[in-house]
Amino acid sequence: MSNPDKLTKAFQLFDQANSEDPNQEEHSGKTYPKELLYAIRMTERLDSFAPNASEALQLTARCQHIRRWEIPRGSYPMDRIGYLKWRQELKKFHVQKASEILKEVGYETDVIEKVSFLLEKKQLKKNEDTQTLEDVICLVFLEFYLEPFSEKHPEEKSLEILQKTWRKMSETGQKAALDLPLSKKAYELVVKAIKE
Repeated sequence: MSNPDKLTKAFQLFDQANSEDPNQEEHSGKTYPKELLYAIRMTERLDSFAPNASEALQLTARCQHIRRWEIPRGSYPMDRIGYLKWRQELKKFHVQKASEILKEVGYETDVIEKVSFLLEKKQLKKNEDTQTLEDVICLVFLEFYLEPFSEKHPEEKSLEILQKTWRKMSETGQKAALDLPLSKKAYELVVKAIKE
């Protein structure tokens, strides 16, 4: 199987896995399994933000939340320690699920290791692919998930999350964020968070 065929096949299998998400989300009048829609958004944003992304980065963007609903946030204590433990377990889980699919497709060990490295977000701010992945994650959050998040939480919580998000991004990512098609409310929140 040539690499473009492997990439297509991996995407199909990632999407198949995420299509089983019982959580649904509406977008443009259509209902999607939540994590499938997230995966498509990640790929679309990566394609526009980093059109020359490596194959490992393309794979990682598509499977970054693979089967995430299987480890719900509520299965860990609802405090900072619980949150961090949940995030660590999720990373391991995503690595395991993605690696199984990549092996099935016939990817070499070095590609699987690169995807695992990126899924664990190792060397943020140091590794170019890890940083690009983080920028794309942040851009997708800002464009599609910031407004729903801000409607459920007090403004200070939204500002705190935005400031953390902003700090994780590269200058290129931050510049792209200000060009996103955000609603007036979301844009004003972003600007307020940056100023503070």
